[in-house]
Amino acid sequence: MRDTLRSYTIETRLAVVLAVLCVVLSISAPQFATLPNATSLLNNSAVNLIWAVGLLVVLVAGGIDISFAVASSVVQYVAAKMLIGIGGGNWLLGFLFCGSLGILLGLLNAWLIHGFRIISIVVTIATFNAFFGLLMFFSGGRNIYNLPDWWTARIFIFEHENAQGIWSELTLSVAVMVGCVVATWVLIRRTNIGRQLYAFGDNPEGARRAGVNIAVMQGVAFGWMGLMAGIAGLMQVNIVKEVVPNALYGRELDVLAAVVLGGARLGGGKGTILGCILGVMFVAITQNGLNLLGVSPFAFQMIIGAAILVAISTSNIDLSQFFRSKEARS
Repeated sequence: MRDTLRSYTIETRLAVVLAVLCVVLSISAPQFATLPNATSLLNNSAVNLIWAVGLLVVLVAGGIDISFAVASSVVQYVAAKMLIGIGGGNWLLGFLFCGSLGILLGLLNAWLIHGFRIISIVVTIATFNAFFGLLMFFSGGRNIYNLPDWWTARIFIFEHENAQGIWSELTLSVAVMVGCVVATWVLIRRTNIGRQLYAFGDNPEGARRAGVNIAVMQGVAFGWMGLMAGIAGLMQVNIVKEVVPNALYGRELDVLAAVVLGGARLGGGKGTILGCILGVMFVAITQNGLNLLGVSPFAFQMIIGAAILVAISTSNIDLSQFFRSKEARS
């Protein structure tokens, strides 16, 4: 019985809800359970999941970052200007440049948080507005269309045409997303730094007394978020084939909702890659299902808001004690 009770985790509950949701949508919207729709879901969720694993590391370390989507927009714009200026570049230069610039923006957040002893949400609200204001000022809100061919070329890792002539395709962004997920899992689950991040997020003062370098932990967490933001920005351009300065504005809240739904604790010290993936897919499938059913997009925001409240409230319930008390009464 005890082993069974241990399985009642947030990830298990979310997986069950997700499975039920998929069954319901498959019945009510037959086009949902098709290969073209499934591959479209993965392609459309790739950038959000790259952001989400970066945000997971920040939340595990006890911080919060809402500036990452705007940081991706800054990386896109600066990268486009620089790469065009040097003659176009290639994928290697793109990853190096976007990743490095993203890390610098993340480290700026970490420096402000640690150096001035300001809580992370205040700092990232400030940098969110500063990044976006500077971006719109220097770009004038104008899109960049004349991008290097390698950046806008469609690269497929999977293609299939069904009998009706409809193509199912997985793009490069999905492969990059898988790489980011695996790298983040290795960081937080298979390295000493990952264990220190959990310890620091769960009990900062205790971790400090145990010899954990607080500045390094914040630098790693926000630097990793910056790296993911840079990579996500690079892949977003490959998907839409242009740089739109304000295109990513506002998407940070959907990603934060997904990671919290997946079990990451806003207070730090808790969160898993599996939960993060399930949270992102729950948000994506809910939105996709409502679109297929022709439901107003405003309903999506209401459902996600309610789901977050339920997730946060039930995450504090000890289910093992609940079932043990029922067993005792019976």
